[in-house]
Amino acid sequence: MTMMKNIKRVAEFRATLKNLTEQRNDKVTELQSILDAAKAETRAMTEEEMTKFTSLEKEIKNLDETIAAETRAKGLEILEDTKKDKTIEERAMVEERAFENYVRGIVEQRADVNLTTGDNGAVIPSTIANKIIKKVYDMSPIYQLATRYDIGGTINIPYYDENTQSIQMAYATEFVELESTSGKFSNIELKGFLAGVLSKISKSLVNNSQFAIVPFVINAMAESIHRWIEKELLNGTVNKIEGLSTVTQAVTTASATAIIADELIDLQETVPDIYQGSAIWIMKKSTRTAIRKLKDNEGNYLLNKDISAKWGYTLLGRDVYTSDNMPAMVTGNTAIYYGDMSGLAVKLSEDMNIEVLREKYATQHAIGVVGWIELDSKVENAQKISKLVMKES
Repeated sequence: MTMMKNIKRVAEFRATLKNLTEQRNDKVTELQSILDAAKAETRAMTEEEMTKFTSLEKEIKNLDETIAAETRAKGLEILEDTKKDKTIEERAMVEERAFENYVRGIVEQRADVNLTTGDNGAVIPSTIANKIIKKVYDMSPIYQLATRYDIGGTINIPYYDENTQSIQMAYATEFVELESTSGKFSNIELKGFLAGVLSKISKSLVNNSQFAIVPFVINAMAESIHRWIEKELLNGTVNKIEGLSTVTQAVTTASATAIIADELIDLQETVPDIYQGSAIWIMKKSTRTAIRKLKDNEGNYLLNKDISAKWGYTLLGRDVYTSDNMPAMVTGNTAIYYGDMSGLAVKLSEDMNIEVLREKYATQHAIGVVGWIELDSKVENAQKISKLVMKES
């Protein structure tokens, strides 16, 4: 992180330095032209030329001082940020060591490196909790591409709705009043539905000094949270998280068990062109397998392997993501989502609470790691996303 920040800042500094240097060179050129004019005419500079010369000389000096000050300040800024990031990294290492020691039952002499303990266990440091959330972000494209609001509490997100009425321009006649037309502002409310996840670690593994506890917990928790979050975002739960379950733009297949090429084209066309640039397909792997066998009128396969695609395949020019959480091609199911997933709003509270339970599962020769999150999700922009629904039998 420090290296990337410094590279960016050096680039910005070079651009600033280049601009200041160019200004200085222009002033020097202008100053020299005054001298050259006097030399060419074998005369002394006029009072007006002398005033201009003195002014330019002062401006050049100021630019030199500004360049020097900018150089010193930039060096100090990068040095300070490097020290700050180093302190954060060192603290993270201390907290990770304290977490690992707690799981292994090791208590250090220094109190400041031990975890905060309660009646049921110890709270995992925020550095590890943040790594778990970062892992979830990396694992789930749906969560990654959605519009995220990482804050606690209930939030209201306004959006402009032109479904029933919109602002329209029309021909007018002099001295005749214009009729007012407008859409309306609505809003979606994102709350926080509590969800928990439990992961157990075998004490046999814990007692093995070669076993990497921290990466195991991060990966195990992130995988479990990722699967659950993606399931909720794609399918939703009645009276809980809605996710994509309320998508209104839809194409229904002619068959209850099969999809044809024209239906995929129709689905893609339901999303306005302005949102096509970031659109993706989401489907179950078995659905992708069925679509791989479809051809156009010229015998070309619609779905193609593409090494430049995010997930290895493209369909009608857009990337294809498969998820086990998507419903299969069965009567009445939503088999495919298509569109720009930023149309989905997701609120995940920043205060992720994770605890280590050393005593609770002692009779199972295991240690528990339990995590709690607050999540909510709703469609924020209905135009961005559409779904393909299998025909009811």
